[in-house]
Amino acid sequence: MQFNYLNLVREHNPLVHCMTNIVVTNFSANGLLALGASPFMSTMSEEAAEIQQFSNALLLNIGTIHDFDVEAMIIAGQAANQHGVPVVLDPVGAGATAYRRATVRKILDQVKISAIRGNVGEVAFLADVAWQAKGVDAGEGQGDIADIARVAAQKYQCCVAISGEIDYISDGKRVAKIANGTPLFPKVTGSGCLLGAVVGAFLGVAEKNDEFNACVEACTAYAVAGELAAQGLHNQLGDFAVQFINQLADLTPEKINQLARINHV
Repeated sequence: MQFNYLNLVREHNPLVHCMTNIVVTNFSANGLLALGASPFMSTMSEEAAEIQQFSNALLLNIGTIHDFDVEAMIIAGQAANQHGVPVVLDPVGAGATAYRRATVRKILDQVKISAIRGNVGEVAFLADVAWQAKGVDAGEGQGDIADIARVAAQKYQCCVAISGEIDYISDGKRVAKIANGTPLFPKVTGSGCLLGAVVGAFLGVAEKNDEFNACVEACTAYAVAGELAAQGLHNQLGDFAVQFINQLADLTPEKINQLARINHV
């Protein structure tokens, strides 16, 4: 495939409004800056709707959720829908507790989502597929991950990106399988959450009706950067986090094209 959107991110510097969890705000902001996007970190309901008048994408991440966060996210999401701003949902630990299950259902009922980014346990819950998740971790199950991505995408009429050892992206019809990445990703807090913000940046510059390719390119670029950052490292997780930000800044379409391992299944 052609990798066109990374250059557009750097050319247009899309503003991504991140309503994200307190564990990952710094990492997410720095990652977006390195990539060439512009982070806006706010969870205030008083300004949530106004921000959508000038933002290019909205991320809703329920990692450390409170009732007032949910209210603000719905206000922001509905305003984003009115202004044609793409909304990315990261349903962190969606199936882990009754509160999270209720929260993610409430958001999905009241906001039109453009893309869902989660691990297989989170997306399996949304797709009503039996899966034994472990808190916010992926857990274990017997379902076919490509089918889980496809079913969730069909159910919510959006793109779905499942992160893991292999990434799966679907729009309900097509499924792309990305074999790039590194085992160090899940050992660094915020690596999945930042990906949700990066998907937002790519959707913020995407052509209409090309959301699937934008999501595939976002996830591929992210995985390639991680692969490059991990070279020569073993358990130096602090070094990996720094090198990953560096690789996002140094990433080029040529590097992605050279290293990408994408199959359509």
